[in-house]
Amino acid sequence: MTAPTARIARGGELDAPTREAVLALAAAASRADGATALSEDAVLRLEPGRPGVHHLLARDGDVLVGYAQLAVAGDGFEGELLVDPAHRRRGHGAALLAATGELAAGRDVRLWSHGDTPGAAALAARRGWARVRELLRLERRAEGLLDLPLPDLPGDVRVRPLVPGADDDAWVALNAAAFATHPEQGRWTVQDLRARYAEDWFDPSLLLLAEAAGEPVGFCWMKVEGGAGELYVLGVAPSRAGAGLGRALLVRGLRAVAGALAPSATVDLYVDGDNVPAVRLYTRLGFGRAAVDVQYASPAPRTAP
Repeated sequence: MTAPTARIARGGELDAPTREAVLALAAAASRADGATALSEDAVLRLEPGRPGVHHLLARDGDVLVGYAQLAVAGDGFEGELLVDPAHRRRGHGAALLAATGELAAGRDVRLWSHGDTPGAAALAARRGWARVRELLRLERRAEGLLDLPLPDLPGDVRVRPLVPGADDDAWVALNAAAFATHPEQGRWTVQDLRARYAEDWFDPSLLLLAEAAGEPVGFCWMKVEGGAGELYVLGVAPSRAGAGLGRALLVRGLRAVAGALAPSATVDLYVDGDNVPAVRLYTRLGFGRAAVDVQYASPAPRTAP
C-alpha cells in the first residue's frame, strides 16, 4: 500500500469522473455510518462554477479513498471530510485533516462529521480539534399529520405559495433577516435559491410564504423526496418572532405534505441542538431525535513566544 497522499484539485473544480468518484465514496460512507456523508450544500459545491471552494483528494495509488471540501466562510473555512469505509484506520483521514490546515494557513476551519461517528471523534481528539456545534436530525411518522390542530394566523397575515422568479429577491432578503446569526442559512443568495428550483424534488406549492401588507414575514418550505418528507427551512421575520407564526406555518406545511406520504413514511428536519425554543416546538409536534451531526473547529494557531 502506498503512503496516503492528499492534493488540491487544480482550479478548485473537479472534472466529471472525479465528481462521480466523490459521490460514490460518499454513498459508501453513508451506508456504513447510517448518515448522509455529504450535505446537500457540499454536493451542490461539487459542480463547476462555485467560487471559493477547494477540494482535497486522498488517494491510495489511483484509488480515491478520501475527500475533504473547504468553502470560504467569513475569515475562515467550513466543510466536510470523509474516508472510504474500506480504507479507514490507514492514515487517510489524518492526511486530509493536515491538508486542510495547510490550505487554511492559520485561518479557522470547521468541519462536519455526519452521524457523530466514533472514528471522527477520535481523530478530532488526537489532533486537538474542538467539538463546537451539534445539528440534530429530528423525525416523526407521517401518520396523524392531518390531525394536527391548525393554529390561527395573525389577522393581518395571509399565506400563499411562493412564485419562483417573482418572489426570489424578497425571499432571499427575508431569509437573511430570519437567519442573520446562522452560520450557513443566512448567507443564501438568489443563485442558491434558484439552484434548489432546478432540483427534481422542488415543488413551489410546498414553499409557503406568509405576507402582511404585501411584505413577506415568514415562510415554511417542505420537501418530498424518495417517499419521505422533510421540513427544509422554516423562517420568520424578527419582528414576528415569538408570536406563533412559525408554528402556524409549520403545521400548514406538514399538512400540505401529508397527502404525498404513506402513513408509515417519515418526516424529518434539522435543528441546532442549542436552539431550545425550536427543539421544544418540534418536540411538541411529535418529532424525536433520530441522529446528530457534529462540527469540529481547528485548533488555534500557535504563536511564537
